[in-house]
Amino acid sequence: MERGRGRWGSVSRGMLPLLALHTVSEYCRLERKPPVTAGLLAANTIIYLRPSFLDPVLPTINEVWFNPHLILKYKDLKRFVLSAFYHLNESHLVYNMLSLLWKGIQLETSMGTAEFASTVAALVVMSQGITLLLAKSLLLFFDYERPYYQEYAVGFSGVLFAMKVILNARSDDYTYVHGLLVPTRYAAWAELVLIQMFVPGVSFLGHLGGILAGLLFLRLKASYSGANPLRTIIRGFGHALNWPLRFVKCLFRSQPRIAGRGNVGGGQTRDASQVWRCQACTFDNSGWLSVCEICGTSRTDDGLSSLSSTDEIQDLSLDELRGRRIQRFGR
Repeated sequence: MERGRGRWGSVSRGMLPLLALHTVSEYCRLERKPPVTAGLLAANTIIYLRPSFLDPVLPTINEVWFNPHLILKYKDLKRFVLSAFYHLNESHLVYNMLSLLWKGIQLETSMGTAEFASTVAALVVMSQGITLLLAKSLLLFFDYERPYYQEYAVGFSGVLFAMKVILNARSDDYTYVHGLLVPTRYAAWAELVLIQMFVPGVSFLGHLGGILAGLLFLRLKASYSGANPLRTIIRGFGHALNWPLRFVKCLFRSQPRIAGRGNVGGGQTRDASQVWRCQACTFDNSGWLSVCEICGTSRTDDGLSSLSSTDEIQDLSLDELRGRRIQRFGR
């Protein structure tokens, strides 16, 4: 997030075409195109460009600044949520979107589209909420009003810091953060300090709130073993949106030609619109997939996993399942 109340949408520096070119090249090399990441990139860019036909719909940046005082005084949820999707200038937008492109592809590919969409929604609310709580706490206990409680900020970087924490949580490697070699799991903390030291006008509380939101998300996810209700809602909404397309495909689908000997209709066909659950890792896969998206276990014709032994399934850990996937595709 960036602070200040400078002129929004300053003169273009020609960075947006570079962002578009980089995004297209990244998506062209991917076999599976992450739709939620693409949607987030498009939404942030369109809000910044603000085409004339969206003027009646989109609020101005002065109406959505993240300001703890105004949010709490007027119960302004518009500022609370929408401020994450607005950017001060072109460099602010491009830097955040390049970061989102890399992190979004990694997370959406590993999580799946519905899981990633629910994660982003949760991180937006959690990062903004923690930032609001920090600002109010500093006012109550340390009388910090103007530096934080009256601060104006916008930008998606709080969510990006949370995504960085989730990506690096289990890494034992080392990485460079602005030339400084640090353990990867602590890269977000190092970036928080270095950006605050060398980049003027950034929101310290916004970035700190993002890091704490990522840590809280990991803790909650580890302690909660049930199905993600938000993911279920998003997946159901996605199926509802895809229903007209599936209906049209069914109307114009040509009947297969039957040739050769044998009983007609003896073979079984899979309903690609249905979700099937992998018996190895319990992940809900799309009907279009013949192997599990997470562990690589094959789907059988009856819609179940080819691993039928419950004792074997219970003994397998996630790392072993991933190892099995590597061996399976390496043959």
